[in-house]
Amino acid sequence: MTETVRVAVPRKGRPLEAVLERFAAVAGVDDLADDVSSTLRYEKAVTKGRATADRDVYERLAAYSDISDPTGPEYTLLRDDREGKPRRIVFDSVTVPTGDVTVELIGREEPFRALRTHEFGLGFDSADLVLEEVVTLGATGVESIGDVNARIDPHDTDVRIVTGMGDTVYHTLLATPETLPPGADLDRSFVADYAGPLCISPRYERLVRAILGTDALDDVAFTYPDPSAEEEAAIAEVGLGVYLTMTGSTARDHGLVVGENLFPSETVLMENAAETNRAIERLEANLTAADLETAIRP
Repeated sequence: MTETVRVAVPRKGRPLEAVLERFAAVAGVDDLADDVSSTLRYEKAVTKGRATADRDVYERLAAYSDISDPTGPEYTLLRDDREGKPRRIVFDSVTVPTGDVTVELIGREEPFRALRTHEFGLGFDSADLVLEEVVTLGATGVESIGDVNARIDPHDTDVRIVTGMGDTVYHTLLATPETLPPGADLDRSFVADYAGPLCISPRYERLVRAILGTDALDDVAFTYPDPSAEEEAAIAEVGLGVYLTMTGSTARDHGLVVGENLFPSETVLMENAAETNRAIERLEANLTAADLETAIRP
């Protein structure tokens, strides 16, 4: 008998695309994944003024959500955070058959928090949110997704990371050449010996403390970029900083040295251990198959 598992997923962006790619790999729903991803990329372009729609938002919403197909993708409207609060079409839900488990992917603004409040037993979200909210700060920092579960207080939440999706960009150390002594490596040990300002995004203050560890930050003072400035330009002005990078090319364009990749900013599969059942366990086994990814927990 086929069982149904509800899974909380992001409503838009790179994390949702990573989830769709994983389900395409395990369930053969490539066309569905491509359709949802391309629709949301187009809607993002419309919202940001990079594309002009030939139909109003309600007509597009009705066209995307085919109510005659109860298993097809559905979308919804949200107010974007940008100036003027424009309406943005985002993912709402879809049904995906995966062997003996039928999966309902349910869009949530904050999937991690939906798991924490026991609305779902399984979900996907950014590893960054776990560090920002529940990882215990320690003298030493965390370096990998595999380190995270050991730093979660079991009294704080039942949620644990199962595996990463591999859609990785990194929180990376960046510095001006003048900040580095001759022959010095730009890595964690450099920060531990460093005293002075460190430029970061204000939303990442707790995350950076978790990554670098409290001991390394004893003589460090966080500074934040002006909202109108590029982060790399702000780091170049300060001399040292942490920022998300993929190739580091933009940082180098600002004259920065690209140092150690401190921690992967990655979409992760999470479970609420208190809500796990056999259907969830079977779905996890499919999603963490050896040829796709190695699960973190045993």
